[in-house]
Amino acid sequence: MDQDFYDTLGVDRSASAAEIKKAYRSLAMKYHPDRNQGDKEAEETFKKAAEAYEVLSDTEKRKIYDQYGAEGLRSSGFRGGAGNFEDIFSNFGDVFGDLFGFSGGRREQNGPAQGADLRYDLTIPFMDAIHGCEKDIDITKRDTCWTCEGTGVRPGHEPETCAMCHGSGQITRSQGFFRVATPCPECRGQGQVIKEPCTDCNGGGLVRKNKTVSLKIPAGVDTGARMRLRGEGEGGRRGGPAGDLYVVIHVEAHEYFERDGDRIYCRYPLTMTQAALGCTRDIPTVHGDTSFTFPKGVQSGQTFHLEGKGAPSLRTKSVGEMIIEVQVVTPAKLTKRQVELLEEFAEIEDAKHTDEGFFSRLFKKSE
Repeated sequence: MDQDFYDTLGVDRSASAAEIKKAYRSLAMKYHPDRNQGDKEAEETFKKAAEAYEVLSDTEKRKIYDQYGAEGLRSSGFRGGAGNFEDIFSNFGDVFGDLFGFSGGRREQNGPAQGADLRYDLTIPFMDAIHGCEKDIDITKRDTCWTCEGTGVRPGHEPETCAMCHGSGQITRSQGFFRVATPCPECRGQGQVIKEPCTDCNGGGLVRKNKTVSLKIPAGVDTGARMRLRGEGEGGRRGGPAGDLYVVIHVEAHEYFERDGDRIYCRYPLTMTQAALGCTRDIPTVHGDTSFTFPKGVQSGQTFHLEGKGAPSLRTKSVGEMIIEVQVVTPAKLTKRQVELLEEFAEIEDAKHTDEGFFSRLFKKSE
């Protein structure tokens, strides 16, 4: 069974970002593997706390989790589980940096380095989400420098071994019962220093670039869906591959339709006479108009189900249903003739209700 991330961290669902971070810091300090060597239960608690913090510290993930739970996160592309300890330290370096005096991230190597993943938030119309569409998005990112091929070194030159860390990229020091390795301040964890930087990227190995990316959005996406475009993230350095681009979908509200999963809801107005006598109307759906017959005597608030007129499911490719809720509209302005007809109708209705009418019978039953 999925864990409750709020219970895991011991915070309320209304907890602020600061409270969530504080709770995680406390658990991380208590169950840190260096303090509980060989304790599998503490190790598992440590990982669960990391997974909970990964979700609740991210505004978008937390919003999806609050609304749809763990299943909603999985549908949006989130993979549960905190991974190994190196992953945890890498993801939450800001927390562990305060606790243990180091950045928490992996030491940068002077070999190939993969580019960072990027995020792009894309808002699309309601109907585009239902039927799918193609979009071109313009992104600005740092790409691999063509001049130095991501090395950061001016062509014809080579980086030099760092004199401070002797090429290890780390400075090791003892802190209580911890032995902490921090990135070398001289080479910033690279193990090498660049004396002759590339003039195009100023030694960073990356240059800013504008790019248009084509995106094919499948039918049935909804707010929170995440699409991954491999290799469209930040460029790699020193021969490393590019990162990925994650496009997070946001769907605009529709003036007529509402959506819940693969179900579509709408409210359809009927006049008093249409509701009383029944009628056949052309009902708008997300797939076009469809003819529907309302029975006689339909009441306001009554619902009808139209199979196959909802949204397509990304998982099963099936199409959901559309639910129509009737709203009987009472006319606010009447013509003289309409008033006469309604008064005549009222007289007929009154004639049906003698002293032994509905309320009389009702009171008799209660005696």
